[in-house]
Amino acid sequence: MTRELHMQTIVILGAAGRIGDAAARAFLDAGWRVKGVARGSKGTALAPGVEAVQADAFDREALAAACLGADVVLNALNPAYTEWEEKVLPMAENVIFAAEKAEATHMVPGNVYNFGYEIGIGMKEDAPQVASTPKARIRIAMEELFAARARERGVRTIVLRAGDFYGGHRPESWLDIFILAKLRKNIFTWPGPMDVPHAFAYLPDLARAFVMLAERRAGFSTFERFHLAGHTLTGVDFKTATERAVGRPLTRRGVPWTLVRAGGLFMPLLREVAAMSYLWRTPHSLDGSRFARLVGPEPVTEPAAAIGQAIDDLGLDGPRRRAA
Repeated sequence: MTRELHMQTIVILGAAGRIGDAAARAFLDAGWRVKGVARGSKGTALAPGVEAVQADAFDREALAAACLGADVVLNALNPAYTEWEEKVLPMAENVIFAAEKAEATHMVPGNVYNFGYEIGIGMKEDAPQVASTPKARIRIAMEELFAARARERGVRTIVLRAGDFYGGHRPESWLDIFILAKLRKNIFTWPGPMDVPHAFAYLPDLARAFVMLAERRAGFSTFERFHLAGHTLTGVDFKTATERAVGRPLTRRGVPWTLVRAGGLFMPLLREVAAMSYLWRTPHSLDGSRFARLVGPEPVTEPAAAIGQAIDDLGLDGPRRRAA
């Protein structure tokens, strides 16, 4: 790696969140200058070595000022699940405006929602995007906005799509909310049939993949989509890997979706979670061959090692219960 690459600057929006924190650590490890944009007290919770910048994603000019001097802007903003309808697209408009003002490459983590109910095994970057759900419609519109700005104004965007995120130092993923929430009681909770393949992305792997893309960005067109294959695991696979990590058998439980849907009548978050439950019943995976061909072998941590590290990082098990 050249000295020039070592001195490049990335501004991470949402640097105190799950993806932002993992990305900050990976870019710091790669020798980048990392500036983290966060609001209020979140600015004190950034990864060590990150330069804190205060800005509100809904203040377009302040966001643009925060991004000045950046070579890359990583858009890791993620409003509450119940607030996507009113917040995702306005935030996206402000972010792409800020990236244009900074003349920076804009990078954004994508997800599998875009494929709607038509999702399946081996999804490629050019697979049809179907607005089967409100979440799919919003994510499709967001990427269409970025593609339009790339086409019309030359603002480069790189989308790196991945499966369900887990791992890293920040909570509130499926791992700690559902799957291993009761690990200390030796309970493994799986939200769907145990034999259905499901796409996952271990966040430190995803973060390292972003570094790889950032350092090769000059060779890409103004709008690019890449898929990270990550881990494709059934419930059986995930349970086996978790048991290897903790060194003991676990009892499998399911998610009472009927009750979750009923609770959604009174709790908007449960309603939103239930609306996406089809992903646990529908076999799906991402084809990472384009990333491998144009960028290089993707970073992949072996599942049991990744799950074990996630357990440690989030304190999901007793300190002496992990397998040696």
